[in-house]
Amino acid sequence: MKNLEWNEAKDIKKDISKILRVLEFPHIKKARIFCFRTYGSKSRSYARIWSFPKIFQLALRVAPAYVIEVLGKYYDKLSADEKKKVLIHELLHIPKNFSGALLPHRSRGRHLGREVNGLFEQYKRASSS
Repeated sequence: MKNLEWNEAKDIKKDISKILRVLEFPHIKKARIFCFRTYGSKSRSYARIWSFPKIFQLALRVAPAYVIEVLGKYYDKLSADEKKKVLIHELLHIPKNFSGALLPHRSRGRHLGREVNGLFEQYKRASSS
């Protein structure tokens, strides 16, 4: 059985920083987003976001934070555009109050997939000009 390997992903942090500069996510505190690339996970997703629940924030006296994990086995094979879409998708899970909680894929009047595509088009237009 292969061990799970976690590596800090500075390239992902750089991509997140660029997305946050181009798109409007004023509620996201870039310094409290941490990025990792993993190998050996059984998950079949490209990426996932990890929350930092309020109880841990209070117990450890630490501000809200999020970890964006990309699964190297799948994520690294994506095109540059698809990688940006995946990262935008993960950022959309962060609520406006940056509380450490996560927003679901679907809620009343909100569908994450459609929102990702619209924001990605906006990102492409803004990045190319």
